[in-house]
Amino acid sequence: MHEKQRILVVDDDQHIAELISLYLMKDGYDTKEVYDGKEALHEIQTYQPDLILLDLMLPGMDGYQVCAEVRKINKVPIIILTAKGETFDKVLGLELGADDYIVKPFDPKELVARVKAVLRRYESGVQSDDEKILHFPNLEINVSNYTVTYHGKTLDFPPKEFELLYYLAEHPNRVFTREQLLDHIWGYEYVGDTRTVDVHVKRIREKMNQQDDWGILTVWSVGYKFGQK
Repeated sequence: MHEKQRILVVDDDQHIAELISLYLMKDGYDTKEVYDGKEALHEIQTYQPDLILLDLMLPGMDGYQVCAEVRKINKVPIIILTAKGETFDKVLGLELGADDYIVKPFDPKELVARVKAVLRRYESGVQSDDEKILHFPNLEINVSNYTVTYHGKTLDFPPKEFELLYYLAEHPNRVFTREQLLDHIWGYEYVGDTRTVDVHVKRIREKMNQQDDWGILTVWSVGYKFGQK
């Protein structure tokens, strides 16, 4: 029998933490609840979770600080769960290394689905880092540390932009629809506009603006592919 996957629930509201744990345990996960940032850092070492659900508004050390500290030493998946729904807060959380971002109030079924999706993505290859480096002329994409080196310069890529570029480059010349990319990169049934993919592709292209022979190509009326121009 396989060992249950461990989820560390970090929220200063004990009732919310207990509710999250209840739903996760019903789905077969083992959970542990902590209520402040410093305790969370300690439990990451002792409990060794497979995923962290992290609130931002924590006493002592806020969720942003916790996320940044965890990323210095550990690649465990992190989902931020918070009432702070402004775009700035989302972008900051993702740029610090979070894998997903859920705004309170949340649907418990969606939360469980997101947990499953992030764990599925992580298990499908992100943890087997050593061989996960893609090489192209003037481009190296390294999943072990989420870095993109382009014409000798390391570029700043938030997680979703990196994952989108890596996924397309890992399957050169294969065409993906926007819906397929949403499913693979966001990892759950995305409720929203498929133009999300277009926005991320645009940002990637802006960072990689050299006239190279390859890149992310638009396949009109279908989607995108990574290949020869």
